[in-house]
Amino acid sequence: MLDASELTKAYGTTTALAGFTFKVEAGEIAGLVGHNGAGKTTFAGIVAGLIRPDAGRVSVAGLPPERARHLLGLAPQQLALYPTATVRETLRLFGGLTGLRRRRLAEAVTATAEELRLGEVLDRRVGQLSGGQQRRTQAATAMLHRPALLLLDEPTVGADPETRQALLDAVKARAAQGAAVVYTTHYLPELTELGATLAVARQGRVIARGTADELLDGLPGEVRLRFAQREEMRVPTTDPTRTLAELIPQLTEPLTGIDVRNPSLDDLYKVVAVS
Repeated sequence: MLDASELTKAYGTTTALAGFTFKVEAGEIAGLVGHNGAGKTTFAGIVAGLIRPDAGRVSVAGLPPERARHLLGLAPQQLALYPTATVRETLRLFGGLTGLRRRRLAEAVTATAEELRLGEVLDRRVGQLSGGQQRRTQAATAMLHRPALLLLDEPTVGADPETRQALLDAVKARAAQGAAVVYTTHYLPELTELGATLAVARQGRVIARGTADELLDGLPGEVRLRFAQREEMRVPTTDPTRTLAELIPQLTEPLTGIDVRNPSLDDLYKVVAVS
């Protein structure tokens, strides 16, 4: 569905993308992670046809971005809504821009609002909404026409738990229906809940791509043992369960507690952020 190869983009002397290659299949949720400046937002802008790359190629269902806009749904990191318009007016506007008309448009507005828990605020002005409701409204503008490719750039930043859960449920439903989803986030537990594959970006390139299990293999977890009479023992290990089984027979004093922490996506992100 999405095929980007060797994309480069520079702003003056600053290189945003330096050979960025990334593919996403229909029905796949791909989590794009990396520290600030890794090129995630620039990449989303190129796919959406808002930014022209200096080199490389990108296609959506075999089409260049400028011819594939009807297949795309973009929710940018910064809110891009009209505060004086109601939620209903906002969705009708964005739906109309994608080609929805009359009955199809009305049905899409109602269904998407319910999906993102906006039904009770459809006739409220966007500027009067909570931050979480505005986030959901922005996501709704991207999902309204049921695009084949969803680009969600930090869609839950600063969001309340209700907003986060509504968005995650909607994303999973769209992927189950066959949409390809690119989901950038710094909140890594979301990617675990979404069952996303991962792409790790650094300095304008994707440096690792695969499932969470594949990318976490070899990263250290930790075993913590707590004792009544001395300080706790902390043992880094790539196999916490095996390490714990080896440690227990060697202990000569009673334990007051045991914690086993397997490698997580947060560990992966820390490795990327400092490397």
